[in-house]
Amino acid sequence: MTATAFARRAQPLSLLLLCGLLPGCAGWAPYFGFDTPSRLVLEVDPARQAIQTHGFYLSREDSVVGRLAQVPVREGDTLLDIARHFGLGYQHIADANPDLDPWIPHAGAPVLLPLQFILPEAPRVGVVVNLAAMRLFYFSGSPQKPKLSTWPIGIGREGRSTPLGIMSVERKTEHPTWYVPESIRRSHAQQGDPLPAVVPPGPDNPLGDYALYLSKPSYLIHGTNKPFSIGLRASNGCVRLYPEDIERAFKEIPAKTPVVVVNQPYLLGWLNGVLYLEAHAPFEEIDVKQAKANVLAKLRQIAKQRQTPLDWPKIEATLKQARGIPVPIFAHSASLAEQMAEAVQLERPDHLTGQPGNANLPASGWLLRTAETDDEYWVRRLAAQLNHLGPRIPARMSTHNRRHRLLAGPFADETAARKAQATLSEDFRATTELLKPTKHMGWK
Repeated sequence: MTATAFARRAQPLSLLLLCGLLPGCAGWAPYFGFDTPSRLVLEVDPARQAIQTHGFYLSREDSVVGRLAQVPVREGDTLLDIARHFGLGYQHIADANPDLDPWIPHAGAPVLLPLQFILPEAPRVGVVVNLAAMRLFYFSGSPQKPKLSTWPIGIGREGRSTPLGIMSVERKTEHPTWYVPESIRRSHAQQGDPLPAVVPPGPDNPLGDYALYLSKPSYLIHGTNKPFSIGLRASNGCVRLYPEDIERAFKEIPAKTPVVVVNQPYLLGWLNGVLYLEAHAPFEEIDVKQAKANVLAKLRQIAKQRQTPLDWPKIEATLKQARGIPVPIFAHSASLAEQMAEAVQLERPDHLTGQPGNANLPASGWLLRTAETDDEYWVRRLAAQLNHLGPRIPARMSTHNRRHRLLAGPFADETAARKAQATLSEDFRATTELLKPTKHMGWK
């Protein structure tokens, strides 16, 4: 994702928003077939472990898995940090928490984790990607004991949509080389950002460390060197996973596995005989009116067949809000507030997967410094955005006599510093002063 696209997503929330052992989860059981858990497991309770690793044994009757959860914010957290650790993407956690600033949520605030999912309407075989939900589902195991692993994804941006249809995993490659398609090179050249014809393995390779090449030429499921683009439309059409998730997917998904890509913003699912509706903001590629008409027709048919009244005001609200949370829609079923009250309470771990830190930064180097301001909010927010950019620009707020400024760096050389300075100017409209290493001491 370019810095410009990332900055555009960094505007205020009003512009961003375009179970076996636990009650209510009898339709699934936790699955522990992973070689290495991708995220820290905070509880011994196996159902909580399943919530955090997103691995389940499936029942034939039910199509809703997982459970809503909550975790408190710690000072310095962003919603992106929390999302990554718990296997969600940016849009998932932003939609579920519309009242929280994704960049500087206040410490102690409860964050709703939408870790319950309705399975896409597709055969439970191999890989199923639902673009609207920005989620990949991998079905494996035996007919007697089907298993599911699921991960958040980043997908093709507007104009370069990830293609729909039936494909397969043609081959798998560790530490892939990116042979840049000519169309992408032309596009980047027109934007003043020329790309080489070949990008070798390493930190600058947008494919990350693992790639599954699909039978449709030029399309892959791969890792990324911009992990905080997961949950966004930011790729050239490929499907991206967090680095820790693609490593697991690479091990679990064999070559020749079938892949089905769908775009289903409105999902219906069953859990313990209760009907649920999950809605996501639809993309421009689909006919929104027709998609809503289709799901409403299905609901009327279900109500007629089952002779069960539905909560139509709740259905309309769910479709309008599009928060990506499965909501029970039978009349007199639990409200969203009641669902949230029943969410599993998770502790915030000591370390969040992939959260940017300053431990490996040099003690000194070139710095960028903004002018002093009394707008603490602007400085804190800008620092959070820069720290999560890909590639990252290390940044922090410095305060003196209740006046604040942003310090970015240290950078190893003047070239790197001036490149970051250009990003701050062009994408964030921030004016900075370049400081030589001799005029400061690192973060002082």
